[in-house]
Amino acid sequence: MKNLVLPFVFLILLLFLPLAVSANPTPKLKDNQAWSEKAENYLNELRTARARFVQTTNDGRQLVGTFYLDRPGKLRFEYDPPVDDFVVADGIFIYFYDSELKEQSNAPIGQTLADFLLRREITLNDELEVKSIQRAGGLLQIQVLQSEDPDAGSLTLGFTENPFALKKWRIVDGQGLVTEIELFYLKTGITHPSGLFVYRDPNPKPVNR
Repeated sequence: MKNLVLPFVFLILLLFLPLAVSANPTPKLKDNQAWSEKAENYLNELRTARARFVQTTNDGRQLVGTFYLDRPGKLRFEYDPPVDDFVVADGIFIYFYDSELKEQSNAPIGQTLADFLLRREITLNDELEVKSIQRAGGLLQIQVLQSEDPDAGSLTLGFTENPFALKKWRIVDGQGLVTEIELFYLKTGITHPSGLFVYRDPNPKPVNR
């Protein structure tokens, strides 16, 4: 993971964020290593998934849509009407389609935060450093930083404990801007429609003949 400070279009791509940490959070858990390993094992077993999501941006605006995952390498965020924006990762690149501009932006997956979730093997103690593990907001929250640049921002993963499952994630960039995504009706071990993770221009230019 090369850059934690990313444009907004890629901030939403790193799938997990928890609820805001309460003003008086519970003390850090004693057995952090066990919880860290449990989270790693869960994420590595999370190969395919579909969920509804609510995305909350730093200004409080909320967007709703459907999230799809097919690891390694593929995901899709599709927003509900009237928003026609979408994000799709095809295994090599991540594309963001801006419906107002009718343009797409893209970047190699390895240069975005999405690389953390989409890689074949996920670890919380490689390029990332576990900063804290605590219970707050009804979730087990694991906050991680980049080992080489801890001031660049943070990622917090939120899990329910019974059953143990991904529920939220929050990204705070180097400027303190926050993007959160909460998952609902998460289903795993599913088969996705063919072509779901292929970028297709909604407004293709006509071919001159």
